[in-house]
Amino acid sequence: MRPVTEFSDAELTALKEELTLRYEEAKAANLQLNMARGKPSAAQLDLSMELLTFPKSWTLSDGTDARNYGILDGIPECRNLFGELLGIRPEQIIIGGNASLNVMFDTMAFLNMFGTGGEKPWSFCKYEGHPVKFLCPVPGYDRHFTICEELGIEMIPVPLLADGPDMEIVTKLVKEDADIKGIWCVPLHANPQGTCYSDRVVSLLASMETAAPDFRIFWDNAYGVHHIYEEVPLMDILEACKNAGHPDRAYYFFSTSKITFPGAGIALTASSPANIAEIKKHMAAQTIGHDKLNQLRHVQFFQTPERIRQHMQKLADILRPKFDMVLDTLEAELGGSALASWSHPKGGYFVSLDTLPGCAKRTVALAKEAGVTLTGAGATYPYGQDPNDSNIRIAPSYPTPGELEQAVQILVLCIKIAGIDKLLHDRKN
Repeated sequence: MRPVTEFSDAELTALKEELTLRYEEAKAANLQLNMARGKPSAAQLDLSMELLTFPKSWTLSDGTDARNYGILDGIPECRNLFGELLGIRPEQIIIGGNASLNVMFDTMAFLNMFGTGGEKPWSFCKYEGHPVKFLCPVPGYDRHFTICEELGIEMIPVPLLADGPDMEIVTKLVKEDADIKGIWCVPLHANPQGTCYSDRVVSLLASMETAAPDFRIFWDNAYGVHHIYEEVPLMDILEACKNAGHPDRAYYFFSTSKITFPGAGIALTASSPANIAEIKKHMAAQTIGHDKLNQLRHVQFFQTPERIRQHMQKLADILRPKFDMVLDTLEAELGGSALASWSHPKGGYFVSLDTLPGCAKRTVALAKEAGVTLTGAGATYPYGQDPNDSNIRIAPSYPTPGELEQAVQILVLCIKIAGIDKLLHDRKN
């Protein structure tokens, strides 16, 4: 398609009239399509139904009855399985409940209430006139931002580049400002860009000088085994921090939310021995232990890391045609138009799309009116404030292939209408 920026006003007006007719037809269909969140589809969930037939037995290898109280940090069998999968020592892992969001919130809350490494609780710093700040690579994950906002932590956006956060900006900020206590990271197939962190970025994060002695990396490896087109290696952040002389710097998070069942999976936290000891101390006042039967259920269902990888390949086979459909449609309908650009992820759950500046909110609103629900424009930025009003997160996983095809066609239509309206408005003014 020829760039619409080269169209005359008359050509743009004629194209808008044609698109408006198609849009009214779409509205008349009264569709109810949803691409708002990265939810697994029914076809993906069906692959884990056998999980519900486990556990076949509830006695652990050491004779412990998993139906009873105890084992605060999770059953050894589960820590061993996921430790081997992720390359983490089992003794550095705590198995939590069904959601990594839960353990991330708890970890942040613990730091606010109790501090870490002998430093003051972060909430005390705030009361002393030093607001706690967190670096947030953008576009990023809205749930991370919600945690910070709920706990009164000031968020500082930093650009997310092709290989991770802009480390020139990050290293400068953390060296100069002791109120900056951490950074959010989704290091593989990041939400929503699909970005994968390079070894250079991981090494810099682990070794950089920080003004705050209790600076922490929240390493949310949510998509660490969710490869769709290509498996991407990732440097071990815990080992990198240890080798750089900052063994307590990183908290590593992972879950099976998009591997088995989002509402009935398991989550884990991994960190240095000192950090794990601190977390367990706080947890001991909070719980006697998480669902050991569910942990055992996952162990007996998967048995080995290789079987988890095989399961992930089946999930990728379901997701790949959906991503192909989205990317092929965007290229066919918008390629060369100058109306939008988009990411080409190698895995994960999202495609990140940028409209012309000032058009994302309008696009999402038009789509909603035509029966397609998208993640709110601005959600991928702290406080919901996208300075360019351009980023839209596309989540292809949940709809059926037929629903997805309809939804993407309507989305493209809305991008064109919003973009052409913006161009005509700008030219008039």
